[in-house]
Amino acid sequence: MHWNLEQLRLFVSAAEAQSFSAVARQERRAQSAVSQAIALLEADLGVTLFERSSGQRPRLSAAGAALLEEARAVLRQCERLEGRALGLARGEEARLRLAQDEAMPYQPVLASLEALARRFPLLEVQLASGAQGDVARKLLERRADLGLLFHHEGMPQALERRQLGAIEMVTVCGASHPLAAEQVADRRQLAGHRQLLMAPQDSRYPGGEQISPLVWRADSFYAMAELVMRNLGWAWLPRHVARYPAYQGQLVELRSDWTPPPLVVELVWRRDESPGPAADWLTRCLEEHLRVASDGREG
Repeated sequence: MHWNLEQLRLFVSAAEAQSFSAVARQERRAQSAVSQAIALLEADLGVTLFERSSGQRPRLSAAGAALLEEARAVLRQCERLEGRALGLARGEEARLRLAQDEAMPYQPVLASLEALARRFPLLEVQLASGAQGDVARKLLERRADLGLLFHHEGMPQALERRQLGAIEMVTVCGASHPLAAEQVADRRQLAGHRQLLMAPQDSRYPGGEQISPLVWRADSFYAMAELVMRNLGWAWLPRHVARYPAYQGQLVELRSDWTPPPLVVELVWRRDESPGPAADWLTRCLEEHLRVASDGREG
């Protein structure tokens, strides 16, 4: 085997861009150098990775399509190796930047941070909260070391994630909303009233199914709760948001024939920056406290 990781990286980039010239511009190299690197990879592997036609974009061959995900997996593992080595070399962190979805259950997070302060008294902690999408963006831009968020299908491939727990979703309306008098509402009844959903439309969070023809959207579960409280529509909300003390007596939980699956809570980090000892310890602590919250004993 004579191929190298640089050839593998160029192969993946060319497959994704469907252009050798685009990769060459991105890498600030001559197109011939990119083409030659991929040709050498093909020679070492003994297969043709791209179908090349004059004047047309290179297309993956059947062998190239079959090997593309394998190549990506090798590169991801290399990133993990480098990140792990970096974490071992730097030892205990001097600073830990945690970004969280603003709708994360606050008691598990606060209890975990209190325990972290006792275990690592010299550690500097920076805590940031934001609406959906902000957490992953902070990690990608290296403005956070760890992200605490709800699982969704659009997670960037550069991020690793670990499931910590799950949060129940409930169907709610305002205390003066017409549905409040029903206590039990089936899909037909819900469809007759304005529905509040997470934005944007392709967020792919649990609870993103539109069943009403009239919809309003917000980028925050707490913003949705405020709208529900003002009888502007009904919504599916995380249980702890619906039971937030400020909303007591103003939101009504409805029994329905369908409720979205629980929100899965995940801890996320960059694949090329392995978490250090304090981050690993905080992960275990969050997992424990979220388990208590999911059992309904903590808000």
